[in-house]
Amino acid sequence: IEHQTVNTEEKPYSCSECGKRFNQKSNLVLHQRTHTGEKPYSCSECGKCFKQKSHLAVHQRIHTGEKPFSCSECGKWEKPYSCSECGKCFNRKSNLALHHRIHTDEKLYSCSDCGKCFKQKSHLAVHRKIHTGEKPFSCSECGKCFINKADLIKHQRNHTGEKPYSCSECGKCFNNKSNFVLHQTIHTGEKPYSCSECGKCFNNKTALVKHEKTHTGEKPFSCSECGKCFNRKSNLAVHQKNHTGEKPYSCSECGKCFNNKAALLKHEKIHTGEKPFSCSECGKRFNRKSNLVSHQSTHSGEKPFSCTECGKCFNNKVSLVKHERIHTGEKPFSCSECGKHFNRKSNLAVHQRIHMEEKPFSCSECGKCFYNKVALVKHEKTHTEEKPFSCSECEKRFNQKSNLVTHQRIHTGEKPFSCAECEKCFTRKSHIAAHQRIHTGERPYSCAQCEKSFTQKSNLLAHQRIHTGEKL
Repeated sequence: IEHQTVNTEEKPYSCSECGKRFNQKSNLVLHQRTHTGEKPYSCSECGKCFKQKSHLAVHQRIHTGEKPFSCSECGKWEKPYSCSECGKCFNRKSNLALHHRIHTDEKLYSCSDCGKCFKQKSHLAVHRKIHTGEKPFSCSECGKCFINKADLIKHQRNHTGEKPYSCSECGKCFNNKSNFVLHQTIHTGEKPYSCSECGKCFNNKTALVKHEKTHTGEKPFSCSECGKCFNRKSNLAVHQKNHTGEKPYSCSECGKCFNNKAALLKHEKIHTGEKPFSCSECGKRFNRKSNLVSHQSTHSGEKPFSCTECGKCFNNKVSLVKHERIHTGEKPFSCSECGKHFNRKSNLAVHQRIHMEEKPFSCSECGKCFYNKVALVKHEKTHTEEKPFSCSECEKRFNQKSNLVTHQRIHTGEKPFSCAECEKCFTRKSHIAAHQRIHTGERPYSCAQCEKSFTQKSNLLAHQRIHTGEKL
């Protein structure tokens, strides 16, 4: 009788919990375990429990090493179920069925709360916990809680340092499978995800989704503290640590702390000297992928990021964002010591050394120390007398490109820096800064001897000769 219902499509067995109907009693019994959470089949080797006997049987192959579809001649594991769309093979029919949904984009399981659809029931179950706030899996080491056990296991590897996935190509190890799979595409060169807008290809869907937001301008993640919006959740999480001051990632070499792991990893390369990213064009190596990408555009000449205000183009988005602050006047980085604001984080870092009296960059020729590397490089040219930059107008030579650019304004008459108060224009940024003190009344240079203040450093130096008795 039960067999006949399979052919007639009759479903006489209904679930008292949700009303779902089945054509066999055994299927109803299996289904009811999703409500009761019952897992009657346990592994004698590790104690893991399963709802179905077949799932236990598959699991036990991990312990026995059994490969039921293997060749008796060579031991190669057969995967008898192949996808008619792309040819990929699977050892289970159920895995093939799941895989097919990638091609059909079929999503059978929808969330009753928000309507989001999923290809797999297990993914829906995990998603629902977002609405319920349920995080049943907690770390015994630090107490952090997770929606699913897989995330907990991944997290615990941060404590144990375990990296079970190793690349057969280069030997690099990973603590989670997704990163391992991503890494392997570096060797294969596979980039199956392409942008429908510009055709750019990516080796993972997450990277494609992030990229697509550059076309739409969508920034769905906003900070509850200051309202700033982001196109990535990870960027929002990093930003929020600016408000909390949290820096949970510390360098084991020097103790310096960071608010995100990526920044720590970048920093650690300073100690190791590691430069894993090399340019295929000229072989130059870099410690950051972003620096490699920027460098590669010097070969291609590509500058895809343009300023909507003045049309100037850049080879990377970071440079564009920094440039746009010239137009907006935005200075998001402030010094906690004196409150001075800066439009770049690097400028703030250099400024803070004034308070700490730190000068980490020293000249190997004369020992003079500097706050930043740029100043050191400029200084070193005074020893070599190297002047690689020449003016096409009068052939005068300079040891710095910035000095050449400033000099050329004598010929062009260009004065790009204008005062917002009186509209007077200047050839140099330092000149406008000094001029603006007339309007603000600011006198940042004070004499340590008599406390008299000045708008310009040169005036302070001239004044100090009164105390020293020095004569020019």
